[in-house]
Amino acid sequence: MTYCVAMRLCDGLVFASDSRTNAGVDHIATFKKLHVFQREGERVLVIQSAGNLATTQSIITLLASRIESQQTPNLMQAETMYDAATLVGETVREVIHRDSKAQQNGSNTNFGCNMLLGGQIGNEEHRLFHIYQEGNFIESTNDTPYFQIGESKYGKPIIDRVLTPDTPLEQAMCCALISIDSTLRSNLSVGMPLDVMIYRRDSFHAREQQRIIESDPYFIAIRKAWSEGLLNTFRQLTPFPTQP
Repeated sequence: MTYCVAMRLCDGLVFASDSRTNAGVDHIATFKKLHVFQREGERVLVIQSAGNLATTQSIITLLASRIESQQTPNLMQAETMYDAATLVGETVREVIHRDSKAQQNGSNTNFGCNMLLGGQIGNEEHRLFHIYQEGNFIESTNDTPYFQIGESKYGKPIIDRVLTPDTPLEQAMCCALISIDSTLRSNLSVGMPLDVMIYRRDSFHAREQQRIIESDPYFIAIRKAWSEGLLNTFRQLTPFPTQP
């Protein structure tokens, strides 16, 4: 399992992903789930992945190799973010069809995956898409300014309470990290380190990327402050009235 969240805000985009994969308690590993494709000054495309690791790695490898070989179509040739989402969706279908068709001996392996694609191309506005394993997708709107994939339920309440399209990017990243921390506390299948990125509207670069490890002082500070703040607020609530 994994947890990835992406936010589309007025000022840009925020991405945060954990890096744990597991196929049982004896098979836990770390793999990057946030991938950037860019042509600085013209386009930045960010893909986050959750689901079958072999499927998602194949998809990312195909997308990258087709750029390198200048195969048509590829992500560097997409004229709009919608075209890029369509291309990623087609690649998802291609890989899942290939691998599931080759399945033998009655295996019931789940080759499915979900992906988030966000970025900006040329004069177009920055956009964010959730791409399903069937290859179709939906787009973020002002009413739904974020998407989650993977183990999303534990980290959803904080986002729903505080995030709006006008939220500043730095505050949104704080929200994303608290959302992930809530998930870390409740589900062992999500784990450190975290890969995060802020994309500022019209910047056309991906320089604000970083990896957050367990000892990161900012992450330690906000997870402590959030836990203590929740506990203090809870203690101030009026106790449940009992019957006389």
